[in-house]
Amino acid sequence: MIISVFGSASPTPEQKLYQDALELGRLLGQSGFDVMTGGYCGTMEAVSRGASEAGVDVIGVACRQIEDYRPVGPNAWVKTLHTTDTLSERIEYLTTHADAYLALPGGIGTLAEIAMVFNKMVINAIPSQTLILIGEGWKETIEAFIAGQAENVNERTRTLPQYAKDPQEAVKLLINSLEEKQNG
Repeated sequence: MIISVFGSASPTPEQKLYQDALELGRLLGQSGFDVMTGGYCGTMEAVSRGASEAGVDVIGVACRQIEDYRPVGPNAWVKTLHTTDTLSERIEYLTTHADAYLALPGGIGTLAEIAMVFNKMVINAIPSQTLILIGEGWKETIEAFIAGQAENVNERTRTLPQYAKDPQEAVKLLINSLEEKQNG
């Protein structure tokens, strides 16, 4: 199974968010999941590294537009590289070719990825109904959006994302969610 993980490109190895992402990649790999990320730096690098060191496939989705903006190639732990021309194609690939989706703290790019998965889940455009958002920031963000747009967000939609406080809880939720899907 492939787990797509979204997150910030900013964290560096000495920062807690990078270390959390490294742990998430390691836990996913130890659980036997292949990992797909945006393939670059920050949390993408850390998740890739943790998963690679655990011995699973690490898929990176690179993009010419990003490399024109920030000329760094894919991180050293990417084993399988998929390259797109545009950011839209990259997000489409990341949000379509996985069995479940996790998001670490991040910025507007991470929010775009979450929103795309969320919307695809709402309209049943992807088979996965597993979106786990890690950290209090995402819970606050999504709850504020739902509260501010309450008349436009139905009850089923409100229940789609799951929230985890840390990587350990996220992987437990992921395993439980996938087991429920298999048994349900």
